[in-house]
Amino acid sequence: MNWMMNVLTNLLLAGTSTPLTVSNEIGPEGHKLIWFFLSIVLLGLIVYGYVRRNKSTGWKKNIFRKRSKITVQLKKDRVYRPRYLEVTVINNGPTDVDLGAPMLILKGMWYSRKFKLKGNGNNWFYPLYLMKGQVHTLNIDLQRFYGFDRTLKRMPKARVVVNDVNGRRLASTQVLLRQTLF
Repeated sequence: MNWMMNVLTNLLLAGTSTPLTVSNEIGPEGHKLIWFFLSIVLLGLIVYGYVRRNKSTGWKKNIFRKRSKITVQLKKDRVYRPRYLEVTVINNGPTDVDLGAPMLILKGMWYSRKFKLKGNGNNWFYPLYLMKGQVHTLNIDLQRFYGFDRTLKRMPKARVVVNDVNGRRLASTQVLLRQTLF
């Protein structure tokens, strides 16, 4: 038992009697490390978003692919509380585009409603093949949507998103339907 006490005492003294070493090296400052790590995380998020967005076609094809340039214009017949919206899609790009049905999104502060626009009246236009330099116009009667759901009249924003048939987003635009505080 006595020998055990001697071993423990020696170990305790050996552990506490080691001299502390002081280095003369000056390390990086704390705020520089934080900015370095934040920039690495931001770069990683950008690469992740780019790869995820272009996952279906592969990243090598996306670098050399010709981009389709679509312009979407959304006009209303009145400044506030319009009855009709006019969506104009213009193909300004170097290639022809196969458009899917555009989506009308009526947004409020807390929730939004999405409607897929398939045509006007009983005519279905989509999917639509739009050649370069061609223009397509679609008139939207908002009273049909308001008759479907009365709470849609309180939504202050309308947004139209145009996708191609593969689901890739090409363009979008929005207008204010009524005046709001936000």
